[in-house]
Amino acid sequence: MSYQVLARKWRPKSFKQMVGQEHVVQALVNGLDQDRVHHAFLFTGTRGVGKTTLARIFAKCLNCETGTSSEPCGECSSCVDIDEGRFVDIIEIDAASRTKVEDTRELLESVQYSPSRGRYKVYIIDEVHMLSNSSFNALLKTLEEPPPHVKFVLATTDPDKIPVTILSRCLQFNLRRMTPQQVQENLQQIVQAEKIEAAPEALSRLARAADGSMRDGLSLLDQAIAFGGGKLSLDDVKQMLGLVDHGHVVALVQALAEADARRILDIIEEWVVHSRDLDAVLVSLAETLHRICLLKCVADYSDNERGDWDAIRAVAALISLEDAQLFYQIAITGREELGIAPDPRTGLEMTLLRMLAFRPATATGSPSTTGSAGDHTRQASKVAAASVASLASSGEADKTHQQLFASHQNSSPAKSSAASVNPVSDVASSPQSEPPRVAGSVGKESALNGSELIEVSWLEMAEALTIKGMVRELARNLQLKSAQNQQWQFVIDHSLRHLATADSIERLQTAISERLGSEIRMQLSDSVEGLLHTAAAVEQSRRRTQLTEAERSIGEDPTVSALKKNLGAQIIEDSIQPLQ
Repeated sequence: MSYQVLARKWRPKSFKQMVGQEHVVQALVNGLDQDRVHHAFLFTGTRGVGKTTLARIFAKCLNCETGTSSEPCGECSSCVDIDEGRFVDIIEIDAASRTKVEDTRELLESVQYSPSRGRYKVYIIDEVHMLSNSSFNALLKTLEEPPPHVKFVLATTDPDKIPVTILSRCLQFNLRRMTPQQVQENLQQIVQAEKIEAAPEALSRLARAADGSMRDGLSLLDQAIAFGGGKLSLDDVKQMLGLVDHGHVVALVQALAEADARRILDIIEEWVVHSRDLDAVLVSLAETLHRICLLKCVADYSDNERGDWDAIRAVAALISLEDAQLFYQIAITGREELGIAPDPRTGLEMTLLRMLAFRPATATGSPSTTGSAGDHTRQASKVAAASVASLASSGEADKTHQQLFASHQNSSPAKSSAASVNPVSDVASSPQSEPPRVAGSVGKESALNGSELIEVSWLEMAEALTIKGMVRELARNLQLKSAQNQQWQFVIDHSLRHLATADSIERLQTAISERLGSEIRMQLSDSVEGLLHTAAAVEQSRRRTQLTEAERSIGEDPTVSALKKNLGAQIIEDSIQPLQ
């Protein structure tokens, strides 16, 4: 006897064997048991979710020799013939190959005749959306008022193409995509019944690759069994699917967070050597970045589909939310460009290097504090290319930050040319320097009052602490209100409250305590004013000043002026960026 593929061998033969689709099964079972069966049904859903299978089970329930019920016997000649696809009163039609109106009229001519063996004639029309408009019009009247011995079951993957006149004559059920967990559990039962050795992680990978389709999952299982010589191992499945090891993806995210181009290229080289699907690399990277963003916004988020959330949490601490969002956007855009790249490897390398080239400026750390404002002005960039959109503050907030920045400069007892560029002290770039001052630790020689001292000292400390990732972003967006009796009161903008997770607060509190040599306790409150004087706000104000100077420098440049005058050149304002 010839081999029967798993998708056909393990096709459900009763409602109890159906995986998922409980909302559809319940409606059909109740209708059959209560003898309230509609004459026309429409099953919609993606491929491989059970549309045709439900139609056949429904037809079996109607024509079982023991009587109409939701539990056919499965042993009578009618049930056996239906399972084997040779029951004469069940007419399955592929609408994709019979689109002409003549085919529909020929079909409808047989509707008036009584069934030959069963109680009902059941017409199962698959991919019904492929029928022509004339065919739909010919079907209308019969579909609305068919003979009592006829039932119609229509199935489609694209219900939007079906006329509303047809939809209004049917009970419509939308079959849902299978979850990876549902597919994996079904595959596990099948390999146990088939006595096939299978690693649970291998089945998990197959279930995710099935993309919501049980039939695709069974087809992939057939392929994996053949590939592995009768058994399923994780390495064989990954090689068959071209999947990328999760550990390598995590290492790639770490390299991106550290801007380590050499390490990125080494990881790509290893993937190429092992013949991994480079498109799958970007898919896995985008999925990991998506999960990182979920954790950034909801710290305790997890789901039942994936069990490696601890590893994702570890790498999420290394990358900011802005970087993760930008990298995700570049990754999914890079997938579209792989087909037009010189080769897949070149496309992947350029996509990853683009992530480094267009990182938000704050992600790469503060510029050096040495030099004067004139030095930065003379280094103004003359780049004339489109740049990635900046996550900037509103204009009103920028003015406020500049005012705070100016007042901070005026109140400082020791002015310098460097201070006009970067208000953050050299403490930020010198980890060996003394700890910054806090309230109550200043001598009589200081010209700052208590509130100013707290503000200035915290700006220095926020940049000097040996922290990174989400904890660093939290510190740079806090304003210190008071620091008395080891109780430090902070304020954070309400829109940035997602940064203040319990883990981030605890790690920041530990870092401050280690810096001071004594334990402190942090307390946070929200601010809705959006006018906080934080390290991030001062940095943003400084960058705005640099950008203004860069724009002015380009506007006054003789070469640029000559190009504008003689050639009609125009400056693309959005492309101007100050040199770092």
